[in-house]
Amino acid sequence: MPRPRRRGAVDGAGDDARYPFDGQSPHHDLHRSHGQTSGRTGVRRGQNLAIEFRNAQGDIARLPTLAAELVRLKVDVILASGPEVTLQAARKATTTVPIVIVAVDFDPIARGYVATLAKPGGNVTGVVLRQIELTSKRMQFLKEALPNVKRVAVFWDAISADQWREAEKTAFAMGLRLQSVELRNPPYHLTDAFQTATRGRAEALLLLMSPVFFPQRAQVAALGLKSHLPTICGLAQYAHAGALMSYGANLDDMFRQAALHIDKIFKGARPADLPIEQPTKFELLINLKTAKELGLTIPPSLLHRADQVIE
Repeated sequence: MPRPRRRGAVDGAGDDARYPFDGQSPHHDLHRSHGQTSGRTGVRRGQNLAIEFRNAQGDIARLPTLAAELVRLKVDVILASGPEVTLQAARKATTTVPIVIVAVDFDPIARGYVATLAKPGGNVTGVVLRQIELTSKRMQFLKEALPNVKRVAVFWDAISADQWREAEKTAFAMGLRLQSVELRNPPYHLTDAFQTATRGRAEALLLLMSPVFFPQRAQVAALGLKSHLPTICGLAQYAHAGALMSYGANLDDMFRQAALHIDKIFKGARPADLPIEQPTKFELLINLKTAKELGLTIPPSLLHRADQVIE
């Protein structure tokens, strides 16, 4: 009987900060995705698939050790999802074991991890969400929802610096003045950040995508209401937590794409030749309960285009 395929998964999130899924490791979604695709691929956990999961519990300094441990276990593929440091740890551990990424906070082409989307080269492939390309779209939705807004605070950090630069480029054409609020030394002091935005007379808030913000999403939503700052974010979980709007990729769909990549590698595909995919499903969520509390009326034309309206 052939040995089961062994998939390693390395994650830097802690129990209270598992990004980007509510209360669950992102690998839970990949397990589920493998279950959904197993009927077509013949790969079934517990039969011909074994999963080795390593979690750094929020201590990213442990990631290189955990990734090296997976390599010693002779896994057939490593899933490196989430922030860039996870991929860095996996690449440091091996140049031969295939690495499948689900990248939501960085561009692997710009960072030099892969050559092109069509032909990555090396041992890295997967699914990539290029946040920089969504920044202007989020600003457009914010402007459409709040056409009279002129001054927008932007919360960003070192991870989202490229998104901040894109926002700066886009703002002038939209008639917006941006107030830069850079956050450092996590966990971030959001109360201070909102006070800075209020003193700067911001009328709305754009929260750029960074895994460091995610565990504080409920606080972001609560402080947005308290400060009377309508907020748009990049993940649906923020809108469910009480932010006014969110626009971004469907992450379940991204993990289904990653599961199919892993199955192709199990069948002999080389990661160097396996094109990196980008998400195809994007979702706009609008929280009408929050809009009501802020005294806002969202244009019907925008509501009709929303994928989900929270009431």
